Amino acid sequence: MAGSNRVSITAGDIEIELEGAAIEVNERLGMVKEEDTWTILLERLRDARIAAIGAAQAAAKSSGLPERGSAFAALLSNCRLTKKPDQVLGAIHYLREVESLNDAPPRIINGLFEDAGFEPPGNLSLYLNRLRERGFLEIPEKTEDKNRFAILTTEGREHLNKRSSN
Repeated sequence: MAGSNRVSITAGDIEIELEGAAIEVNERLGMVKEEDTWTILLERLRDARIAAIGAAQAAAKSSGLPERGSAFAALLSNCRLTKKPDQVLGAIHYLREVESLNDAPPRIINGLFEDAGFEPPGNLSLYLNRLRERGFLEIPEKTEDKNRFAILTTEGREHLNKRSSN
């Protein structure tokens, strides 16, 4: 039928089927959200998501994929990043490109070093500010100049590439 909308949600034995004009579907969806059934449905979806993440992690471990610490250690070794500023630059690269993190507060960066068996940088802001001064890192404007959102510049990538080819 023309102008008809349909919402279908299934989680286990709970099924929600709504069909009709947009305003009718929105109104009935609002009423469903107030019922206990909606809360149970959301809990089941949350549980299924947690189970799926756990299964993916277990599959990754059993297939021999490296854990983050060993993967980061391999990056430092393969790129010959022995100086702490270069290692911090490598950590930002790893977190951004491999783990797809947009926000890397100091605890995440320090944790990455610890997972790899390396001494954490200590005064991380000092390293990040020096890397910014050298033109290897930049902070996007919308992030209020916070170092945790640092990204590699073209110069920063070239620096890492030079280190790995030496």
